[in-house]
Amino acid sequence: MAIGQGTVEDLVTTGNPASVFAAYRGRRVFVTGHTGFKGAWLALLLARFDAQVSGYALAPNTAPSLFDAADVRAALVRHTVADIRDAATLAQAMQDAQPEIVLHLAAQPLVRASYRDPAQTWSTNVMGTVNVLDAVRACASVRAVIVVTTDKCYDNKEWLWGYRETDPLGGHDPYSASKAGTELVAASYRKSFLAERGVLLATARAGNVIGGGDWSEDRLIPDAARAAAAARTLEIRSPQATRPWQHVLEALHGYLRLGSRLLDGDAAMADAFNFGPEPRDNLPVATVLAGLQSHWPELDWKHCPPPGAAPHEARNLYLDAARARTELGWMPRWTLQEALAATASWYRTVQMDPTQARAITERQIGQFCA
Repeated sequence: MAIGQGTVEDLVTTGNPASVFAAYRGRRVFVTGHTGFKGAWLALLLARFDAQVSGYALAPNTAPSLFDAADVRAALVRHTVADIRDAATLAQAMQDAQPEIVLHLAAQPLVRASYRDPAQTWSTNVMGTVNVLDAVRACASVRAVIVVTTDKCYDNKEWLWGYRETDPLGGHDPYSASKAGTELVAASYRKSFLAERGVLLATARAGNVIGGGDWSEDRLIPDAARAAAAARTLEIRSPQATRPWQHVLEALHGYLRLGSRLLDGDAAMADAFNFGPEPRDNLPVATVLAGLQSHWPELDWKHCPPPGAAPHEARNLYLDAARARTELGWMPRWTLQEALAATASWYRTVQMDPTQARAITERQIGQFCA
């Protein structure tokens, strides 16, 4: 199988991410949330390296979606459209797949949506995770689990330094608080049920991921893509809000590197890990937009403060990913400028020719591994 200019075997010898991804060849992998932005990239990445991927998720909630545009369905062994709150259907889907590792990405992932429907956010993110882990308990084939949460699961003090895995969990808005709750659920199941069976469970907390194929509401890059395509000015609420920006492949590389250690039986890795960019890439929204404009001249934006009282949103977020660097050997491969260039190229290519979504996604996977 060609990846960039070489084969998988060639790349394994170089110590780059392909050596991690190739470790999933032939493995049975169960991914929740595979119809979402990050989940679709993950499914294509695993399938490209010959993993046997079963997906469980709701139908895509955006039109277009990366799942449909890149024909992710064709890369899957199994594709189940159902809610993680449906415990019986979820348990049966996992039994049918008999996975060795479960990657749980399904969630209600939007802060402002969580203000509109907090009950749905809590039930999906917390009780949905309970259902996933109960299904794991009943499935004898599972050896490893990664529960994906967020950089927003910490009790945000608006610090100027990075949060570490040992810092207190919390959350002002329902989304952030529900993800802190997800972390507690995962820790409880690890200690109470899974450890005694030899099932290793870790949680992964990534920063703000960017990349082609995200059309979610109320996110910076999708909003920019829609504005550029419509030749209108993008309106920005908080241009000085700071976030840990990274390409989606950086986070997925971290998850899969962590998962490979769990599959190898490394019990010390059954814990929480941050995956965030270098400090130089923890930047305000305005700086990110300026960088994006250098690759996407059609993009224009202006500051439009929200009228009246607006829902609370954190001003500063920053992850300390020293543990992942030290214990997993993970580190970012692309600078933010490289991530922005890849993101702009993806959207501009697909806007010109929507049939290129699968090709450019796989091409960028190859570039990341090269």
